Amino acid sequence: MSNPSASHRPSPEGTSPSAFLKGLKCRECGRLYDLAAIHVCDFCFGPLEVDYDYEAIRRVLTRDAIQKGPNSLWRYKHLLPVVNEPTIGLHAGMTPLLKADRLGKALGLKRLYIKNDTVNHPTLSFKDRVVAVAINRARELGFKTVACASTGNLANSVSAHAASAGMNCFVFIPHDLEAGKILGNLIYKPTVVAVKGNYDDVNRLCSEIGAEYPWAFVNINIRPYYAEGSKSMAFETAEQLGWRIPDQVVVPIASGSLLTKIWKGFQEFSSLGIVDAHPGLKVNGAQASGCSPVYQAFMAGRTQFVPVKPKTIAKSLAIGNPADGYYSLDVVGKSHGQVEAATDPEIVEGMVLLAETEGVFAETAGGVTVACLRKLAKKGAIRPDDLTVAYITGNGLKTMEALTGYLPEPVGIDPTLASFRKIVNPS
Repeated sequence: MSNPSASHRPSPEGTSPSAFLKGLKCRECGRLYDLAAIHVCDFCFGPLEVDYDYEAIRRVLTRDAIQKGPNSLWRYKHLLPVVNEPTIGLHAGMTPLLKADRLGKALGLKRLYIKNDTVNHPTLSFKDRVVAVAINRARELGFKTVACASTGNLANSVSAHAASAGMNCFVFIPHDLEAGKILGNLIYKPTVVAVKGNYDDVNRLCSEIGAEYPWAFVNINIRPYYAEGSKSMAFETAEQLGWRIPDQVVVPIASGSLLTKIWKGFQEFSSLGIVDAHPGLKVNGAQASGCSPVYQAFMAGRTQFVPVKPKTIAKSLAIGNPADGYYSLDVVGKSHGQVEAATDPEIVEGMVLLAETEGVFAETAGGVTVACLRKLAKKGAIRPDDLTVAYITGNGLKTMEALTGYLPEPVGIDPTLASFRKIVNPS
């Protein structure tokens, strides 16, 4: 294996592989690396991901063992890249899988479920999953400072987890984020750096900073570990469906990592015999029209995307140059799924439809998922009897500005019964 650069300064115990982790492996050339704070192959510049000892995992991981585990994502710890017992983010994951009958009826879908990460702990988005894994791994690697480039939700989660871990924290965000997401950082007292630019500008800057400072950037040098946390959404879905894989899933695309890891999670459960294989699973992607490089590539029949400049209310999905865009297209192609896109008005309509049918208040990314789900159902890409799961990744309290002017005002009355009667029985 190649050795990590000395600048990463991993602790000795952090580089000791566990019984289930073999190392890092390049997704392109297959080159092997130590379990260090590195994310790019120094031979072909391909991205690195965790390489597991699946035979060792197979001997210990059963349905019964999972069900005896904690009521969190850590019940799947054998398939997560943490060497020691986790100490941070112990309550993330195991969010509800809701049978969405009323939304399904509105869309003509009889077997629709919503994976509801609007209630994830502690910051109300799916990012609590990936950060729980990243923070634990960063501590194992000996880091004292954690950081990230973020469109909002990730920064919230990194700030909260760093606070609970007693770590120094820097979060870098675009300057024009929603007020709720900015406040959701400041409350934990990290150093919040608002960069005058979009997310892609922020990410480029963080890559330069990461080369200068010995910090754990969760979505840069810690990315191979961080990204694996998303698999827990697939693991939970399969378990909550009675140990089965759905026919269709609809996943929002920002960097594209979530979509690829949900696919990977189902594949891992299948190959380990935890669930029966489902070769017919279709993975569908959802993007905002104002930032849709993966959708545009899919519609043009291309396997590579062209970066775009984001302009959408769905700021949590506003990544114009998605790191896993190529791999998202690959997964969609392999699974015979599709990619759809939603305009800003359609995004708001999706948020409102989900709220009024299922009582789930999702952020704009959830509106994207529902709007694209509606389009997929309308054109027959998702059939009425397909067992379908739509992934709702963040809470609507974070993006309330998007609803300004779209909702009715409260009904005003005088503090009298007569005044109330007028609105109940107007005449």
